[in-house]
Amino acid sequence: MIIIGNKAHTIRLLVSSALLALATSPALASSHKEAPFIAGQQRLDGTDLYMFRSYETGRENFVTLIANYIPFQDPQGGPNFNQFDSNGLYEIHVDNVGDGKEHLTYQFRFNKQTKDFKLPVNGVPVRIPLINDLGEISAANQDALKLTETYTMDLVTEGSRKGKRESITHAGGKTFVKPVDYIGEKTFGATAGDSSKYAAYANQYIYEITIPNCSVPGRVFVGQRKESFYIAVGKIFDKINLNPLGPEVGGNNNDLEKKNISTIALEVPTACLIKSTTQPVIGAFTTASVRQGRLINPKPSAGINSASKEGGAWAQVSRLGMPLVNEVVIGLEDKDSFNTSRPTADGQFLTYVTNPTLPTIIQGLFPSAPAPTKFPRNDLVATFLTGITGLNQLSTVTPSEMLRLNTSIAVTASNAQNALGVIAGDNAGFPNGRRPADDVVDVSLRVAMGLLCVATGPTDTFKVGCAASDAPAGTAALTDGVRKTSVDYLNTFPYLNTPLPGNTN
Repeated sequence: MIIIGNKAHTIRLLVSSALLALATSPALASSHKEAPFIAGQQRLDGTDLYMFRSYETGRENFVTLIANYIPFQDPQGGPNFNQFDSNGLYEIHVDNVGDGKEHLTYQFRFNKQTKDFKLPVNGVPVRIPLINDLGEISAANQDALKLTETYTMDLVTEGSRKGKRESITHAGGKTFVKPVDYIGEKTFGATAGDSSKYAAYANQYIYEITIPNCSVPGRVFVGQRKESFYIAVGKIFDKINLNPLGPEVGGNNNDLEKKNISTIALEVPTACLIKSTTQPVIGAFTTASVRQGRLINPKPSAGINSASKEGGAWAQVSRLGMPLVNEVVIGLEDKDSFNTSRPTADGQFLTYVTNPTLPTIIQGLFPSAPAPTKFPRNDLVATFLTGITGLNQLSTVTPSEMLRLNTSIAVTASNAQNALGVIAGDNAGFPNGRRPADDVVDVSLRVAMGLLCVATGPTDTFKVGCAASDAPAGTAALTDGVRKTSVDYLNTFPYLNTPLPGNTN
């Protein structure tokens, strides 16, 4: 167990400059628009990845993986609202060997079906401009929707492109339905302030699934949720208009509180993810890809109709494992390269981890508050690339950036979780996997300033190659003043909250 106290240090200027350096990245919101190219490809932009042992009662032998996409959704963002890219490929990859390669890949492909509903106007049938008509939407009345999103799922083993591909199914077959976004309360026949009707509607699309080579069913949900990430973005951008050593809870507003997100949530029996009980650690990352070629194909003979064609091999454009890596670790010129790379090629980015720029910037601005002095920064290598000895490191280690979870560590019940995870003694939390309530901003700031150098103790328990004397600011309780806890989220699958309705925002 790792327990770090919260000593008070008089380094307010140091912390402010740390946050300033973070704010100069394209967007400090986990991985929301974190690289130049993906900022213009919203539907393919992976924002957050969560992986944890399920803490819903009776589901302790399952692992939940959640990949969020399509950032900064305004609830009122009609008339098309938010749809996954039907020309895209969304994947959640699992490495259960430790070689930096995906050995299990869960693939999601999306499709759209429209109904040619025409409203008679003065005796003339005219297509309506909305995705819903005058009827009330419910699971029993999908006819009120003029556009329905569906998806299919595959499990690919031993390589996502050339491996064995098998369909994941449910009782109704291979095609799954994604519930439409929360257009508004009236659309779902609800009164003001009542989200229960939409919640009941969306819950109809939590599917029990049959996974190849897995004797126990899993579950899946794909649909809109309330944004789960939390951070004081506005104050950070306003010349760090906050107190970084102030209250950790309630010191500032969460600027993502009024946003929604699109979620792919998957629950898989632990036994179907790990190689064996003697090798309980798994790594995961999520990617989105598009076809290499796109041809805009107008059809003059068809009047107003037009179409496009896509072809060629898949080209990866988004990648996410550990939170905040592409924002505050990878250099600006290499952010797009990181998004298109695979974990096995992470050696090209190693210098960003072993010689990170953020602490050096802080030291340059404030020489009286020096950054960690031990190089290479093996404490960060352990955090981002190998897993931490005794916590979430496999016996076979290939340095590669991904989120890692030790599935043998006991579940912490929802009401007992600590948002600071491992550094507060809750080893079922970040960086051992990541749960929705884990405060990855505060933890990441503290780790960057050498927290592990202090935590490893005089005998270097975690084999990170540094000591407390190498990290003068390693015990600083850095915070953005925003903190949620597990009680702010659902304690049942898919754990993320019902989205905000469009009519009230």
